[in-house]
Amino acid sequence: MAQPGLSVVYAKLGSVVDQGRRLLDRVLAGVPAGESPLTHARDLPLRQADHVDWPAWTAPAVVEAFVETGVREPWRHQAEAASLAWSGQHVVLATGTASGKSLAYQLPVLSTLLADTKATALYLSPTKALGADQLRSLEELGIKGVRASAYDGDTPMAERDWVKAHANWVFTNPDMLHRGILPQHPKWLRFFRRLKYVVIDECHSYRGVFGSHVALLMRRLRRVARKYGANPIFVLASATVADPSGSAQRLLGVPVSAVVDDFSPRASRTVALWEPPLTSLEGENGAPVRRSAGAETSRILADLVVEGARSLAFVRSRRGAELTALGTQRILSEVDSELPPRVAAYRGGFLPEERRALEKALSTGDLLGVATTNALELGVDIAGLDAVVVAGFPGTLASFWQQAGRAGRSGDSALVVFVARDDPLDTYLVHNPAAVLDRPVEATVLDPLNPYVLGPQLACAASEMPLTPACLDDFGGPLAEAVLADLVAEKLLRKRPAGWYWASHDRPHAGVDIRGSGGEQVAVVEADSGRMLGTVDPGSACWQVHPGAVYLHQGRSYVVDELDLDSGLAMVHREDPEWTTQPRDCVDITVVREVERTDFGGVSVSLGEVEVTTQVVGYLRRLPSGVVLDQIPLDLPEQTLQTRAVWYSVDESLLLAAGVEAKRIPGALHAAEHAAIGLLPLFATCDRWDIGGVSTAAHPDTGMPTVFVHDGHPGGAGFADRGHSALRAWLSATRAAITACSCPMGCPSCVQSPKCGNGNDPLDKAGAVLVLDVVLGKIA
Repeated sequence: MAQPGLSVVYAKLGSVVDQGRRLLDRVLAGVPAGESPLTHARDLPLRQADHVDWPAWTAPAVVEAFVETGVREPWRHQAEAASLAWSGQHVVLATGTASGKSLAYQLPVLSTLLADTKATALYLSPTKALGADQLRSLEELGIKGVRASAYDGDTPMAERDWVKAHANWVFTNPDMLHRGILPQHPKWLRFFRRLKYVVIDECHSYRGVFGSHVALLMRRLRRVARKYGANPIFVLASATVADPSGSAQRLLGVPVSAVVDDFSPRASRTVALWEPPLTSLEGENGAPVRRSAGAETSRILADLVVEGARSLAFVRSRRGAELTALGTQRILSEVDSELPPRVAAYRGGFLPEERRALEKALSTGDLLGVATTNALELGVDIAGLDAVVVAGFPGTLASFWQQAGRAGRSGDSALVVFVARDDPLDTYLVHNPAAVLDRPVEATVLDPLNPYVLGPQLACAASEMPLTPACLDDFGGPLAEAVLADLVAEKLLRKRPAGWYWASHDRPHAGVDIRGSGGEQVAVVEADSGRMLGTVDPGSACWQVHPGAVYLHQGRSYVVDELDLDSGLAMVHREDPEWTTQPRDCVDITVVREVERTDFGGVSVSLGEVEVTTQVVGYLRRLPSGVVLDQIPLDLPEQTLQTRAVWYSVDESLLLAAGVEAKRIPGALHAAEHAAIGLLPLFATCDRWDIGGVSTAAHPDTGMPTVFVHDGHPGGAGFADRGHSALRAWLSATRAAITACSCPMGCPSCVQSPKCGNGNDPLDKAGAVLVLDVVLGKIA
């Protein structure tokens, strides 16, 4: 029989207010004296709800349906956003987890569908799982006259014709809109002619290259809707982000009103920042290794389960989620044989019925601990949790607060623990609590004018219907014309007096991967079965699927036998080795065009276009502890990337005067570069794997010691531009991360990089601080 969650126990004792601190004390109880990994803890206050009356325009049947499900009145922000949409304004609602964003778009859409039986609506989510959850919650309202249906890759062919002909609210995702709906828009004539609303859920997830593709996809959608006489209202739901109106406008290409004040109730929470201790183990070049975030999370989760606290642990990867759950079960088996079955893993790749069963078991208390990927970050309604553990910074503050918001949703006090990984950004955050707890969340970074994204999207748009000069403003104006000229030269388009026409019988959509960089992908194929496991961007194939690489797919490990770039195939076999692999490469960078440059008397800062040449020359085999087993050489071809970079150059005399001897300059620049790459995700919504860097004591294009940080996507994704605009804050945080680390000479928590092609050698931690002091002193 399931035990109650800890919140219930404390409620009976009349001590709910102290629950977060009680849990933290329990987690700290097993830590040896004098070795506390806790760097900071703060109590966040309770927030009371502010209800308002239902908007007068809401259909009575819609109000009745919500009241029957327990929603007696909307919160103020829900009614405000819904009323803006009802009045005909594009609107983005950017509020926290569990703030009822779904109701804000459901009110105007459902009321419209009931008032106009011919009206239609479109719902877009970044994942099929989230779309299915939202469709299920809508169906549970049971409103007659609403014919809502999914149209995605899982929709049987027999049902697709019914959806086109009869559904008045279609739930899909950007991939299906791109590949399956817009290319066949004449078959959707009825739907597009009557389209009144487009809902874009979790719109903060559309960033980087994916966001740039989706931004152009929205312009294609608006163009097709206009062809059939429709001008739909867009309603966007977002986690809390900086400048939600501006971010939404970049995504849609039209002005958007923002609702940002959150009037939903929020439980009081204790947020703890946690840095795992250094161990006696040695990693690369003898650097000390910290206890892994995964192992630390397993121990914390086990302590919470023993206390009866319903808890989620967010882990960065599918395999990590599985290993964390197994580690927790192993610890619990030594305490009570009945506890291990009450812990499970939750990740993408599970069947819908498996996910529903896990969600229900966690909600009821049958499960007390779940290790999950970010699959439980978006949309899924899990309430009443006592604790959340975030194992490693999830990439953005928006994601961190989304995950943390799963704790205390029933109104009870709760605990949130952020466990730092061996990473410069995590080190900075746990030693600078204001950067987590007081800093505004990031703005969404995307660049729809990236020519590597714009070109394929214009080709798709032209194949849907001819492009005319009048519609080019939506796609970048003069830049779009230049890209169209290239497409004409490649004989993909024909230029005629009326505009640009698609020149082939085959549509281009299948060759455009909106979640990547576009173009042909490298297929990862299991040798024994011939089954395709996935695809990899050819630009990063040598890094991800080089011979000998450990490739992860749906929680399973495979080892790569062969990579054939000419045929676009990587052949793998099933194996579960105890080590992971880490490529080693040689990188060269050439300045193609300097877009901006500012001189500060011996220090110059630039933004521009660069060409990055990379060759993977070997790989390390590394144990989970961080210990390196060996290094294996490889002979792979060079890969060239045209992208954007931000860089700074420093006169050598300034470095010598600051105490950086000539022989130390390469190591000092190299360490500063690594740390800067690790900290850029704090200012641009990216992962460190989305960016790269090069440092040199005398770069041929600058003639000076120079540090480059570049986007890892063709044409750039806006990350280098964001770093350039926030340079001082970015480099200040980089310096703070280095100085906060307690290691003597440099380690993965400060200046070592998991993707360094030079074996993290040379690195000069103290020299990096001096380099940054010189740069920051000049650009003040």
